[in-house]
Amino acid sequence: MASQITLLYAGLATLLLLVLSIHVIRLRWRYLVGLGDGGQPVLARAIRVHANFVEYTPIGLILLFLIERAGYASWVLHALGAALVVGRLAHAWGLARDDGPSIGRALGFTLTFGMLLAGALLALYSALGR
Repeated sequence: MASQITLLYAGLATLLLLVLSIHVIRLRWRYLVGLGDGGQPVLARAIRVHANFVEYTPIGLILLFLIERAGYASWVLHALGAALVVGRLAHAWGLARDDGPSIGRALGFTLTFGMLLAGALLALYSALGR
């Protein structure tokens, strides 16, 4: 049985990852930097935005997949998937614009952490025999 909802959010997340990756690659070409950030603050920020996305997105997608396989309602899955993707997008946008606090970063980590917490609780609830 296909996990259609997880596939949707995995696809969207992958497209965002590609955009972030291409941005880093283009900056590496511009500044002629093969490894690290070459002391270029713009490249350092782009690398951090990409890395932050990669740090949180996989576990969110794994949780989403497992929760879908556990048989939760589609609205729960869409709420979690949307929170993850919108959260990662907002965080990337906020961090790409400013090192300090921003609305994008705050919204991004709130949605992402909320999704991860809700997903973890649903996973535990299912594992312990809901």
